[in-house]
Amino acid sequence: MSTYEDKIKEQARSYLQPGEQILAALIARARGATMASAGNLGGNVIGGRKVVQQRRAAEGAGLKLTSPMALAMTDQRLLVLKISPLIAMGKGGDVKELVSDVPVADVDSIEIKRLLVGKVVTVTVRGTPVKLEVGATGDAKGMADGLARAKSAA
Repeated sequence: MSTYEDKIKEQARSYLQPGEQILAALIARARGATMASAGNLGGNVIGGRKVVQQRRAAEGAGLKLTSPMALAMTDQRLLVLKISPLIAMGKGGDVKELVSDVPVADVDSIEIKRLLVGKVVTVTVRGTPVKLEVGATGDAKGMADGLARAKSAA
């Protein structure tokens, strides 16, 4: 588990309901964010459109995306947390606030697709897919496994 994931799990405790436990956490961005920050005009435009599409999809499903952000899967909810900018070596990435959440029952699936560097994680909430970018070290499989554990316990 990465240093950032440990930090998120520790710092997100103040947003949990009594008895709620964090099963998995990762840092993510809306799909297209990397392309939008690539520095060339074409990438900025295309990436920016993708980010807007994913934010709209998330809002339609009852989630609000922010940047930078972390996702935390608990045994009861999927949490979207605003975090401070990442620096390196575990610096930054401090949890700032709970931005939105949905009950586990509303999360249909979490699917992972590997990229050359990193992963695309599709979180489907209330039938609406929301695509996110996760770095190569992000534990996307742990997030999917956490959803499966939460659903089986419900």
